[in-house]
Amino acid sequence: MTRDPMPAPDLFNTPEVRALRADLALALRAAAHHALSEGVCNHFSVVLPGEGDRFLINPRGLHWSEVHADDIVMIDSTGAVLAGRHAVEPTAMFIHGAVHRIARQAVVLHTHMPCATALACTSARALDTTLSQNAMRFHGRVAVDAHYNGLALDATEGVRIARAMQGADVVFLGNHGVVVCGGRIDYAYDDLYYLERACQVEVLARSTGLKLEPIDPALAAHVAAQSNGERMQSELFLESLRRALA
Repeated sequence: MTRDPMPAPDLFNTPEVRALRADLALALRAAAHHALSEGVCNHFSVVLPGEGDRFLINPRGLHWSEVHADDIVMIDSTGAVLAGRHAVEPTAMFIHGAVHRIARQAVVLHTHMPCATALACTSARALDTTLSQNAMRFHGRVAVDAHYNGLALDATEGVRIARAMQGADVVFLGNHGVVVCGGRIDYAYDDLYYLERACQVEVLARSTGLKLEPIDPALAAHVAAQSNGERMQSELFLESLRRALA
């Protein structure tokens, strides 16, 4: 016997989903605080536990700095609003829905943050994960979708991005921005923050015109294992932001 799905408004107000709504809103406010947002564009989303075709996402038209738990919207895989008091930008699910569905990622954070996007506009298309300690945490975790094809106004864009990931949880979108994924909101946001910091260091280092000194890829892989093997700092970071940005 299969269970009947919980009605959307009831699911939206369970303690577990209310906590997810609060964390997603906090991540959005944090991104605004850290200058990772862009106007009222881009999106953060998270799959509801046990509900592979239902997602929480930020609403259309609100600056990320003003988003709180009650502003978060629940949608299905077609982008239809199931619960919440705001509309959703129609193209929001073209990227997010595909990455959730095809790449099987629980949390999907898409931004045009400046330094990561700058590197996505270079011939390298992405971060060099052998340059700085912050960059090394992403060694072996980065994919590139170099085929910019205009605004993501249809499902094919999201499908291509999701397929380009090939198991990676960070993808640089050529001439566009980045997508950072994770199994939890705190881990994904921590990665988003440190990805931009690593990209900023690389942009600054390259701007000096001096010869760069990357480290051996084997050592970068070791640092990545060290950094990703213990994520308490990610949890503590989000909790510190909760206190600072309440």
